[in-house]
Formats: sequence, structure tokens, C-alpha cells
Amino acid sequence: MTSTDPLSAAACSGRHVVILGTGGTIAGRAAQSTDVVGYKAGQVAVQDLIDGVPGLRQRLAAGWRIETEQVAQVDSKDMSHAIWRRLAERVQHHLDRAEVDGIIVTHGTDTLEETAYLLHRVLAPSRPVVLAAAMRPASAPQPDGPQNLDDALTVLGWPGARGVMAVLGGQVWSGAEVRKVHPYRLDAFSAGDAGPLGFVEAGQLRRLRDWPSTSPLGLKVLAADIWPEVQIVTSHAGADERLVELLVRAGVQGLVVAATGNGSIHQDLMAALLHAQAAGVLVMRALRGGAGCIVPAATDLLPDAGALTPAQARIEVLLRLLARRGG
Repeated sequence: MTSTDPLSAAACSGRHVVILGTGGTIAGRAAQSTDVVGYKAGQVAVQDLIDGVPGLRQRLAAGWRIETEQVAQVDSKDMSHAIWRRLAERVQHHLDRAEVDGIIVTHGTDTLEETAYLLHRVLAPSRPVVLAAAMRPASAPQPDGPQNLDDALTVLGWPGARGVMAVLGGQVWSGAEVRKVHPYRLDAFSAGDAGPLGFVEAGQLRRLRDWPSTSPLGLKVLAADIWPEVQIVTSHAGADERLVELLVRAGVQGLVVAATGNGSIHQDLMAALLHAQAAGVLVMRALRGGAGCIVPAATDLLPDAGALTPAQARIEVLLRLLARRGG
């Protein structure tokens, strides 16, 4: 579906928004403002972050109501299962409030694709849940976080907006597809072959395709106190069976293999993975690269993750194991 969505964001007055903070670069600070790599993430409270949003005053004057809640304050490289569950619960709590029009989650970029995919698979939001992040810390001379937050508000306020999304660098991504592809530049995200859902341009949304849709597992799938052990291994020249054998002996319940080519795996590693699968371990192949999709073949011996990254495929395996346990 292609849509230019000619209505302006200013027409969407009176929105009630909840912003949930989890830390990340968007809330980071450095000792020197010119240092945009040696900062410490997760230092600025979410309530303080919104003060720098360019269009905040105009929205408040138009009747917008904005609540903030600090769910966590971490560098997203240190994201945990416990924070994921807490975040999903808080998102669902606010989605259950009829007066709330949408939710923004401030997040670090390192594991954004994992959190976005988890929320996409677990929740069924008929309203927008938008992840906003930054590549430069809040202390930088020209931080990108405030504009990304403003763009997230634009998307959240758009008529009919729904589903889990991420907004960075003026681009809108589906939570099911977004992945980080660059460690430094501002346009650091992609969705592989799928491309963005749209662009935020001069306070308006230009949509390229429809909002994200999903067949959610439901929040109850995350209720377990102890989550299954799922690890990622990589196929490469010289790969062998030893790491898989060690993981199986340690009690791993799921394995994702970051595969070469069209999902191909070194023969020695493949033998160990097939033994693990026969022993009851849930094994899934994902592409080692950042784009494309595994094209299935009749001779495949292991299931594939399609276009998911290895990190996203790990979430999928984790959720399937949790769902199996709950069932």
C-alpha cells in the first residue's frame, strides 16, 4: 500500500501520549560535549529528555498530554530478559488505558532490533508503539535524539497509526524488520529488502506501505520466572562441532546459527546441530549478512528464520520455547 497521508500532524490535536524511558545513547552524557563516542549511556531521565523536543510547546498548546515513566536506565547492550518483561508489561498497561493514544519507548540502538521484534511478537497494539533512539548522546553539540523524539510524536499522532515501529533519522521502520547496520552514522538503520514504512518530512508523514501487522503470542508468554537458554553460533571457515556440543551439555534449549550463503552451514557444524536438534534443542538458521531472505529448499534439514537477523531469530526461538512451555 502506498499513501502520501496529506493531513498534517498539527491536525491531530489533543493526543494523550506515554513515554517510557529505558536509557540508551539518547539519554547518554559525556564529560566533554565534543566526545560522541566516549559517553556513558543511560544518564538522563526520560522526563528531562522531552524538554529538548523541538515541537513540544506547540503540541502542548494544541492540547497534547504527555506522561513519562522510567522503566529502566541502562546501556542497551546490557538489556536483560527482566527489563524486557517489565517493559512489555508497562506498554500493555498503558495500551489498556482507553485514554492513551500511543506509546513511545526511548531505547538504545545496540539492541533496539531485539526489543522491537519482541514487542512486535508479544503485543497486538491497535495503537502505535514507537521506539525512539539516537546515535549521538544528549550532551553532543547536535544531538539527534530530540528530533527523533519529535518525529516519533508525529508518527504517533498520525490518524490510523498502529503497531510496533521505530523512528530514527527521519525514517519509520517496522518493529518486525528494523536492524542496526552502522556503528556511527545517523542513518544507521535498515530493514533489509523491505525498506522503511515511510519518512517524516517537515512534520508530516509520507507513508510507503501499510502499518505493521502481527499474529501476537500475548503477554502471558513472558510470565515465566526463568526463560529458556538460547544462544547464537556462527558458521565460518574452520567451524566445528565443539561449541555446539559444549552448549548442549550445558543445557541450552535453543540455538540460532548465523549461516553463510543462502543459509548454508559448515559440514562439521551442521552435524553437531543435527545431533542437537535430535536431542530436542530448537535449532534455527538465520543469515549472517544484513539483507536478503533464506530461500527454502526441499533438501533443508534445519528450519530457517527467513529475513530475520540472527539476533531477531534468537528472540523468535526464545518466544517459541516460552509458548511451548506455557502450552
